[in-house]
Amino acid sequence: MSNSTKLAELAIAGDKQAFEQLIKFESEKLYKIAYLHMRNKDDALDIIQEATYKAYISIHQLKSPAFFSTWLVKILMRTAYKELARKKKVVQLPEEGLDYLIESSQAQEQNLLIDLSEALESLNGNYRNAILLFYYYDLPIRTISTVLDKPQSTIKTYLRRAKAELRKTLGADYYGKRFI
Repeated sequence: MSNSTKLAELAIAGDKQAFEQLIKFESEKLYKIAYLHMRNKDDALDIIQEATYKAYISIHQLKSPAFFSTWLVKILMRTAYKELARKKKVVQLPEEGLDYLIESSQAQEQNLLIDLSEALESLNGNYRNAILLFYYYDLPIRTISTVLDKPQSTIKTYLRRAKAELRKTLGADYYGKRFI
């Protein structure tokens, strides 16, 4: 049993410090996901705060402590989608988001990131989410399936179709350099 699973069990039992430690452990991942959806720091932090509150008041509903991280990401994404719908925003991936994730300083690499960012923005939202969760967060298909509330076969289809669209958009030159 992992340390985070033990902490999740304690949090479910009402231990506030265990819940706080779990949130600290997940904070960087939560920020990245929130920022990619909300496109700015303030909105991302608001979404994290709201999702954390929702998780705290409903921690007793978590059936499997081993899936705390997946459960929390799912709450965060649903909160972000609701806020975006409320604001009637379109979910787009900003160039800064990729810069933040990849942290590249070379000029040629920056051009590739801009191309990739534009290509990702043009993808269907489901495809983009599947690609980001799979390639940038290294989440397994099973976990992505749970987070997006879709069957694993659908996630595999999203990934296959997204890669095909990205290949078409970015061209053969890009294909061998990075990502796909």
